[in-house]
Amino acid sequence: MKKFLNYVMLSASFTLAASASANDLNDLLNQVKADRISVAKLDKKREAEFIAARADKQALLNKAKKELADQNARNKRLTQEYAANEITLAQKEVELDNAKGTLGEMFGVSRSAAADAFGAISSSIVSAEYPGRGEALSRIANSKEIPALEDLEELWFALQTEMTQSGEVSQFNVEVTSLDGSKSTQSVTRIGTFNLVSADGYLTYNDEVSQVQPLAKQPAGYISGTASSFFNTSSGYAPVYVDPSRGGILALETRKRTLMEFYHQGAEVGYAITALLFLGILIALERFIVLGAMSAKIRAQEKNLDQPNSNNPLGRLLQIYHDNKSVDAETLELKLDEGILRETPKVDRGINLIKMFAAIAPLMGLLGTVIGMIMTFQTITLFGTGDPKIMAGNISLALVTTALGLICALPLILIHSIIAGRAKSVLQKLDEQSAGLIAAIAEKESK
Repeated sequence: MKKFLNYVMLSASFTLAASASANDLNDLLNQVKADRISVAKLDKKREAEFIAARADKQALLNKAKKELADQNARNKRLTQEYAANEITLAQKEVELDNAKGTLGEMFGVSRSAAADAFGAISSSIVSAEYPGRGEALSRIANSKEIPALEDLEELWFALQTEMTQSGEVSQFNVEVTSLDGSKSTQSVTRIGTFNLVSADGYLTYNDEVSQVQPLAKQPAGYISGTASSFFNTSSGYAPVYVDPSRGGILALETRKRTLMEFYHQGAEVGYAITALLFLGILIALERFIVLGAMSAKIRAQEKNLDQPNSNNPLGRLLQIYHDNKSVDAETLELKLDEGILRETPKVDRGINLIKMFAAIAPLMGLLGTVIGMIMTFQTITLFGTGDPKIMAGNISLALVTTALGLICALPLILIHSIIAGRAKSVLQKLDEQSAGLIAAIAEKESK
């Protein structure tokens, strides 16, 4: 029906065109006949193309059906082969288990032993002297086959080497990587499986990168000093600190703070307390020297009382006596007391200042404690109490300043007592000589 409508519309269009151009009905009729012949030819051509295309599609369909049949046959064949192979594989596994016998147990034991040995040997400091021992152990531990005789010998040699070297002290040359990344070849002494020491102190073995490195910070001087002396010892015996935990205790020692680090935690308050201590010690040294020289001059003056010397208090006191021999005892006593009063400030100068420093130092330490606690509570307010390390610095300030205040006060109190005793002995000597001079005058007057 659709073709018929198209034909009618096409005929109408041709008719209209023909009516416009043809002069009469005969021309129009001829035009319609010609158009009908051309449309029929066009339809036959399309029909032939459709029949040819249908034949090609049928050939492709037949080919696809054939391929599907071939694949189904191949799938069936492979399924049968897979089932047969599974049965064969199960039989072979049974035969393998029967053939291995007790060797299967050795497989598991050797892998377990190699894994345990790899963990201990790879991190051992013996590997710094004998590198590459962990490769064979790693291969045995990760193997999925029964180890060969050579692999078992490698495991044996590695264990035997570790056991033998654990009881020996060996010195060898190795490349040491410093903290700044530079490398240098140094002579290193290995103490069993415990420590590595050099001329500069203790070293550590980093098994992750297989490098010998110095510690981030050497332990206390009395510990690192023995390591250096032990390294330089060529014969005989030398004491040295050994870490039985293979680096654990040494790592804890390196994390300990030194006295200087503790001191600097006192911050400004600690520095002020230290300034008081040094100032008090300087005053005490000056007083100790002056009073010592003064006492020596007084002792020399006591041997020659008839010739007073003005370079010492006793000489100046004797000069007053010689200048006032003619006066009565009461007047002489007053003049001598006046002379002693003039000498007293020179003798006692700075002694009370030392006593004041000794009293101020603990108070400054208490001030540092209060400041540290205030800062601690401020830190708790801002960050909470989840991480104690955040509060550690402020607590250290509180405790260190208290300790510094006491450390400053104790020697200053002792120094003050010593200096005050020396000053008192000088003044007592002057009082003694003054009383003797007055007694001499009083004796003369009584006669």
